[in-house]
Amino acid sequence: MMIPDDGLRTERGYVVKVPVRWSDMDVFQHINHARMVTLIEEARIPWLFYDERPTAPLREGCVVVDMHVKYQAQLRHDQGPIEVLMFVEKLRSVDFVVGYEVRPAGADLDSKPAVVATTHLASFDIETQRPRRMTDAEKEYLREFLREA
Repeated sequence: MMIPDDGLRTERGYVVKVPVRWSDMDVFQHINHARMVTLIEEARIPWLFYDERPTAPLREGCVVVDMHVKYQAQLRHDQGPIEVLMFVEKLRSVDFVVGYEVRPAGADLDSKPAVVATTHLASFDIETQRPRRMTDAEKEYLREFLREA
């Protein structure tokens, strides 16, 4: 599957390519855990924060509430750029949970992901330092990626 630089909407979610840098590796030649968290964060940018996205206002205030990362296989530098499939697991008025499936470059979306993760995000008003309700447009866009459990 050819994935453009700004990602691709699929029936299973939104998939993006994320370059893996040499410095992302640990001494065992695997992608380091802290770097994996950063790579997952980078994957969200084209999906949620680009100007043309209804969720672009979240870049003015969106905080991580919780995050979980589970490794099911190793990923190495030479398997990049990694492909990150994202979807919404839970959506509420001020927060949502993003699910991730991370695979090496060129892997089939039906293959077992090397990494699965979740990030609980909350929309946030920086000025008041309080959570804010998402707009209808933000929620509608996120709802398009909601996976029914």
